[in-house]
Amino acid sequence: MTEEKMNRDADKQKSEQMVHQLVQRIDTHPGDAEAYYELATVLVDLNAFAQAEELLMKALGLFTAQPAVVEKLRYGLGNVYYAAQDYTKAIQQFDQLSAQWKGAGYLMMAQSYMANGDHKRALAFALTALTSQPHDEATLQVMAENLLAVGNMDQAADYFDQVLALNPKNGRAQFDRGLVAMVQGQPYQEHFAQAKQLDPAYFAKGQQRLADIERFVQTQQGKNDKQQ
Repeated sequence: MTEEKMNRDADKQKSEQMVHQLVQRIDTHPGDAEAYYELATVLVDLNAFAQAEELLMKALGLFTAQPAVVEKLRYGLGNVYYAAQDYTKAIQQFDQLSAQWKGAGYLMMAQSYMANGDHKRALAFALTALTSQPHDEATLQVMAENLLAVGNMDQAADYFDQVLALNPKNGRAQFDRGLVAMVQGQPYQEHFAQAKQLDPAYFAKGQQRLADIERFVQTQQGKNDKQQ
């Protein structure tokens, strides 16, 4: 048995124990809304999306007289749908959030649209989220990744630089910043070296994108040489 599998099994066992404890907590204190939210989160970790959805739908019915609780439960339900890759339903939940949760909700809507391949809408919601949380690393990264996806390299570089100023150990951002630099004809190897060290899984996954970008850059250089 590999160490990775042993760690996965240990995490799963820990989550299952937490499920048992939270179920007992709800049985003992059925008015504890936080227990429903926490249990749904653990169920998502176990990929038990249907059970998490059912639990939160039940909780929404139980706590209708408590608007603040309903907001958090609705945000949780949106996260369940997002984790289950049902982005249309996720967006419906996040879109109903009020002012207190709007920043987090808009960010999740941006991520949902991004996952659906609708980068222009994702940018619109990420920009809205940014107005209430301008120095939030995750929001800045969503902006940067969508700008990269639509080919706006200058702005993508700016937002990735903001992300890395907040967290230089963000391996994913290091790799994507390297891609942008490569397209722009700027030094990029240091970004890739950092990414390989900080997030080897994302670096390995990005090798196909890296190959595509290299071909694109070579093609552009070939066109430029012919024009000269």
